[in-house]
Amino acid sequence: MTTAAEVDTAVRALREGGVIACPTEAVWGLSCDPDNDEALARLMRLKDRDPAKGVILVAASISQFQPWLTQLPLALHAPLVASWPGPNTWLVPDNGRSHGMVRGAHAKVALRVTDHPLMQALCEAFGGPLVSTSANVAGDPPATSEDEVRAVFGDQLAAIVSGELGGNASPSTIRDLASGSVIRS
Repeated sequence: MTTAAEVDTAVRALREGGVIACPTEAVWGLSCDPDNDEALARLMRLKDRDPAKGVILVAASISQFQPWLTQLPLALHAPLVASWPGPNTWLVPDNGRSHGMVRGAHAKVALRVTDHPLMQALCEAFGGPLVSTSANVAGDPPATSEDEVRAVFGDQLAAIVSGELGGNASPSTIRDLASGSVIRS
């Protein structure tokens, strides 16, 4: 079980621009501050990820996403409220709040309210959403254990938060909020 001290250490690393690893609903993930240029660039280098792809933001509650949801018509809030917290990532029109490396080459930002207790605790302690992307080098399968994370990333991470994966067999479903179409099932 993760201790409050481990969460505090991870949040301190995040605030200092570090990239951390932690278990999520289905796989191990890498997280960083979604507003920190250096942290986002470090994350992209670690994963050898094309910044044009963008990344997902996770939050502990829908209220943490309010800055991203301003200007969103109220009718479009219903699917979010109905599916969160849970394994549902929504592509929401960017209102200008998202960092370019979070959004990538897209006009939308990927948002999810997590139901993983450790990710919720990290977002709450951090005070807002975090980047959450699978812990792997681009093209490789995502890590499913702390040992795999250590084997792939070694000492390149600012912190590794020990814990258990959630009960999901696969990463979150990604849907487009405007059309409802499934992008990744």
